[in-house]
Amino acid sequence: MQQLLNGIVVGSVYGLFALGFTLLFGVNHIMNMAHGSVFMWGAFAGLYAMLVLDAPIYVALLLGMLAGGVVSVMLDLLAFRPLRRRGGPEFSAIVSSIGADLVLLSIAQKVSNTAIMRFPFDAFPIVFFSFLGMRVQLLQLVIMVLVVVMVVGLVWYLYRTSFGLQIRSVAYAEQTSRLLGINPGPVNMQVFFISGALAGMAGVLIGLVFNSVHFAMGEPLLLRAFVIIILGGLGSIPGALIAGMAIGIVQTLSVAYISSGAAEAIVFGALFVVIILKPTGLFGQPTAAMRVQRA
Repeated sequence: MQQLLNGIVVGSVYGLFALGFTLLFGVNHIMNMAHGSVFMWGAFAGLYAMLVLDAPIYVALLLGMLAGGVVSVMLDLLAFRPLRRRGGPEFSAIVSSIGADLVLLSIAQKVSNTAIMRFPFDAFPIVFFSFLGMRVQLLQLVIMVLVVVMVVGLVWYLYRTSFGLQIRSVAYAEQTSRLLGINPGPVNMQVFFISGALAGMAGVLIGLVFNSVHFAMGEPLLLRAFVIIILGGLGSIPGALIAGMAIGIVQTLSVAYISSGAAEAIVFGALFVVIILKPTGLFGQPTAAMRVQRA
């Protein structure tokens, strides 16, 4: 039960990270390979807010989200929007994002001197509760509440506001949305900011959970995000969250009872099985091309 709880906590943060990744893919059909660097810069922003400004944890979390959102918007302006204007293929966007990722990694490497940095010892109150024989940390409870609030807020924003309607319209058919008077430019900027803010929050939370922040911390998580969005279904918000939590649980249980190396093998083995049995993922819907091919 203790390991299951730990897996749910870590997996919920994985899901939060993957939400921004799948949101970008669902709306802009972009595989943003720099999303891990956005996550990393959000963690650095939260860390430096506490180390330099002596800010409390909630301010550090907000600054991490803001930094992630700003970096993500800058990526859109510099790496993706010029390609969209010229009608570039999706592969060009992937190559462009890889280049942007390398630039962001290099800057972070210089800023941190490749050192592994840690949050202050008193960054978050160390409080434990006993429940059903488990030791539940206050940080774990706060993380789960924050993830639930962010997911509910995102769903409400997408399905209960006019801005969310515009986002869904652009995701469905950008050219048709133009005919309806929707300007895709600000909509795409919104999506990139939301995606980056989610990654920035996940960066600060992961930094607190493992008490480790370094320039390459986002790259392994980006690989897991690929697995999460494929398992959950491309563009599926519930799928990203559920698959993220499942991977977190599998990883934690594998490390605790088998070995650390077995965790990756099990995760990618599950990915292989899902792709064979259900190529659209657990919650994904087949595209028109796939439906025609099946017919």
